[in-house]
Amino acid sequence: MEQKTAKRRRIQRVGIALAAAALVLGMTGAVACASAEPEASGGNGALSGELVFWHSFVQADRAAAIEEAAARFEEENPGTNITIEIMPWTDFKKRWRAGAANGDLPDISTACNMYETEELVAAGLLQPADAVIEAIGRERFADNVLAELAHNGDTYGVPYYSHAYVLWYRTDLLAAAGLSVPRTWDELATAARTLTDPGQGIYGCAMALSPDDFTAVINLHMYVRAAGGSLLDDNLQANLTSPEALAGIAYWAELYRDCSPADAIDDSVTEQAARFYAGQTAFDFNSGFHVSGVAGTSPELLDDISCAPLPAMDADGAAPSSVVTHIPLVLYRQTQNPALAQAFLEFLYEDENYGAFLDSAPVGMLPSIRGISSTEDYQSNPLRRQFADEERVIQNAMLTGNALGFEEGPNLHAGILVSSDAIEVMFRRILQEKTPVEEAAQEAEDQLNRQFAEADATLAANGSANEVNNR
Repeated sequence: MEQKTAKRRRIQRVGIALAAAALVLGMTGAVACASAEPEASGGNGALSGELVFWHSFVQADRAAAIEEAAARFEEENPGTNITIEIMPWTDFKKRWRAGAANGDLPDISTACNMYETEELVAAGLLQPADAVIEAIGRERFADNVLAELAHNGDTYGVPYYSHAYVLWYRTDLLAAAGLSVPRTWDELATAARTLTDPGQGIYGCAMALSPDDFTAVINLHMYVRAAGGSLLDDNLQANLTSPEALAGIAYWAELYRDCSPADAIDDSVTEQAARFYAGQTAFDFNSGFHVSGVAGTSPELLDDISCAPLPAMDADGAAPSSVVTHIPLVLYRQTQNPALAQAFLEFLYEDENYGAFLDSAPVGMLPSIRGISSTEDYQSNPLRRQFADEERVIQNAMLTGNALGFEEGPNLHAGILVSSDAIEVMFRRILQEKTPVEEAAQEAEDQLNRQFAEADATLAANGSANEVNNR
């Protein structure tokens, strides 16, 4: 085991402060391939060779689960070496875009979300992962999970874990104020205003508006979907000036003014979540990661938090579909050892390895495959037992929701909608410069549509416009 311990030097933590990534792919040429000769598995059927794996699980527990699985794989396959490189999600996009030009790409990696996968597919960097899915069991994956990774009959990625947005709230604050859990957006606004007490350091909610984040896009999307609208129209163009969108923009701007800490305007989702973890906010939209966040920051509040489905527009209406994220593992076209890459991916889904990984963030990471959540090992986790009801709420949201902007299927414009700062800047102009809602919305809509057109033209010019908006 000493040899394996020494191998820990193979893990490199990448935290370089790079310039902000361009919103539109700027790849002008074929993807460079590695110069080394291809490495094949051993002639006797044994696996051998090198494999480079990029992932963005920077938290210690999640990183350790991956590292331990890689060590077990190497022990079972002595001729193999898995080189792991860890980088924050924000750096991953910059790295693969640079690698598309210089060939410095891994064999496998995580992708931040479905939008990232869309960009990687459009750039021609990935190969289908159907063989891995078949080996695990295609029937074990929910249809809506695989559909968001599908292009022309091929599946580009293996869902690793999933999560969905729900409304988190403080049960103790609601009880003290004699309030029920909000079921509608109006009820949420009323409750948030009632519970806001800056003198006591309590705010109804916080709204992250950092241009480097996309929480504001999610917030607006959730309201607009509840109202029956969409941020993308039927032609996948930005749709911020519809009646539903304008009402949503006005709603969130007013809620920020009345219920949010003034300095939250520069928050990212991390800072916004930290406010809820610390007990500063009464409501927050996020996934089951809030459980481990509160447990690690303010464990005394664990008995005072719970979650509910997203608010509806009226009390008799059904909750709108949630914003769902399926984090996939993807295979790169340039890999020199596809057999080893496939074998390692399949190994990560074996019971011991997959269970240990999910346990590194209980309730936050839901299994993407069926049959796991009902096992005794899965249910024995103490946090899962305590938050079993909340996990069911999130699971229901996961099975019925979709990625933001994917209401009609995967498309590249949804990724630009999320990664652009247009909506964040729009809200900042409304709140800081008092720009009228209609004017700010029109400018943001125009900006997004220019970015869509530029992305489409760039991909077409590079010969990569194969189903740019693959419906």
